[in-house]
Amino acid sequence: ALFKRLPELVERDANLVKRGRFLTTEFAVVVGATPLLVRIETGHVIAVTRGPFLLRSWVFSITAAPETWLKLLKPVPDPGTHDLMALSKVGLACIEGNLQPFMANLQYVKDVVTAPRALM
Repeated sequence: ALFKRLPELVERDANLVKRGRFLTTEFAVVVGATPLLVRIETGHVIAVTRGPFLLRSWVFSITAAPETWLKLLKPVPDPGTHDLMALSKVGLACIEGNLQPFMANLQYVKDVVTAPRALM
């Protein structure tokens, strides 16, 4: 439910939208077994669509257990759960697919994914 509010949360931050202005992509945020397709157009989160999907593709995906996402989204996360890359390093998250757009826009993607911290 928190990720469904990404369009609204990202639009509140003009600097975040500006940082993502060169990115247009679709990626999946997978919470447990439930994929959420996040559509980005020139830095704006256009839609977050809940799966499951049949024959739907995305550029890259970020997968973690529901409790891991909750740890990441805490207002002050614990060490090792504060960042997507930290979660990946300790094996709590899996980032896969075409990683070029992810890495080229790393801070933007990390800030979009953690935007729901404002609601916690």
